[in-house]
Amino acid sequence: MPSPPHSSIGIVGGGQLALMLAEAAADLGVALHVQTPSPDDPAAVRASQLVIGPLDDAEATRRLAEGCGAISFENEWIPFRRLQPLVEEGVNFVPALDALEPLLSKRGQRELLNRLHLPCPRWCGLESVLVPPPPVGTALQAALPGRLGGPGRAAPSAPAADQGGANAPAAAQPTGLPLPLAGGPALPPGFHFPLMAKASRGGYDGKGTVPITDQRSLSALLDHVLPSDWILEEMVSFEQELALVACRDQGGTVTCFPLVQTHQERQVCDWVRMPAPVNHAVAAFARNVAASLLTALDYVGVMAIEFFYGPAGLQVNELAPRTHNSGHLTIEACRCSQFSQQVRLVAGLPMGSTEPVVPGALMVNLLGVDPPPAPEEERSRLQALAALPGAHLHWYGKAQSVSGRKLGHLTLLLASREPELQRRECEGLLEQVRRIWPLPAAPGPLQTP
Repeated sequence: MPSPPHSSIGIVGGGQLALMLAEAAADLGVALHVQTPSPDDPAAVRASQLVIGPLDDAEATRRLAEGCGAISFENEWIPFRRLQPLVEEGVNFVPALDALEPLLSKRGQRELLNRLHLPCPRWCGLESVLVPPPPVGTALQAALPGRLGGPGRAAPSAPAADQGGANAPAAAQPTGLPLPLAGGPALPPGFHFPLMAKASRGGYDGKGTVPITDQRSLSALLDHVLPSDWILEEMVSFEQELALVACRDQGGTVTCFPLVQTHQERQVCDWVRMPAPVNHAVAAFARNVAASLLTALDYVGVMAIEFFYGPAGLQVNELAPRTHNSGHLTIEACRCSQFSQQVRLVAGLPMGSTEPVVPGALMVNLLGVDPPPAPEEERSRLQALAALPGAHLHWYGKAQSVSGRKLGHLTLLLASREPELQRRECEGLLEQVRRIWPLPAAPGPLQTP
């Protein structure tokens, strides 16, 4: 039975997602308390109450819970084991920690998708490429104590079935030691170069991903990482990247915002277009995937699902158990935004409508550049962006501008309904935005907070 609504809720995290949650909470008359490391973080100015503390500090979360009916999270870097005692003390997390646990690592996500028979790229644990060590007592093992099961380092364990076993540790850290292999690493049956290596935890916006083009690059990766902290995936051929923000309430009802197309520039989201230019069957299949996932997890809250769409059909790329960059345009483009929906679900209020109120929308991320513009120049650019037709500017107020860091976003409402006209309208608007606020210059990867 659904619990009564809460007049105040808590969010662990104080970045731009928490800022927009706080704005939505104020509109709903819900007090939003924020746990964040710094009073200068974006959400601090809109929070009803601040708890200053690291995001992995369970004691700070305990203090946050004292004034809140329920607590949620700005991102998925959740200290799961540290928070379990709080559940036993009666702290109400939404989504529940048990629902979040399979989503906290890429390995866990892939295992979940495989269990539910939902489409995703073929993958294996990086430890699957390790050639088994020679039997105990051989000359090689005697020459390398502690490297192949001797004192000081355990031997790499064999992967369970074809997809790896337990979730990876909390962070993918370089070992600093090369792994001795008998004959070098070997790909599991059915896998071929090129591949993509991904850190199981902590990777985002291109961080923690390494293209593996050949045997040499695979060996180089193994020289610097702990294999159980990484997975390998087949390189997916796709025509579009898509995303869906889905929601589920305490009664089990699942709703979805319109499917969107996303575009990445050097592995960081550049723009998002709603609706995605795909047929109804693709959108319906994406909604079915979302309903299966959220129902299987007994998940309450907002979840974003990123997809590849190409010759192999629709495949899940990544799951984000929170509000998401791909859903920012819902603030102006839908009856209820993803942020208002999350506040409603955490507070135990009825879900709002996810229906669009405009023919379409384009969201463009505003990223830091190097060198950053002078304050007067920055203000001039922001004024010019806000003056564009159908434009809604969101500036996050971050204390530091770093190249590639998400400093704000601009949503532009579209007038066209026909897909080809929408495409042309988006191209024209994007060109105008980039003349005012260009992307960070190459070379070098984008850096985000």
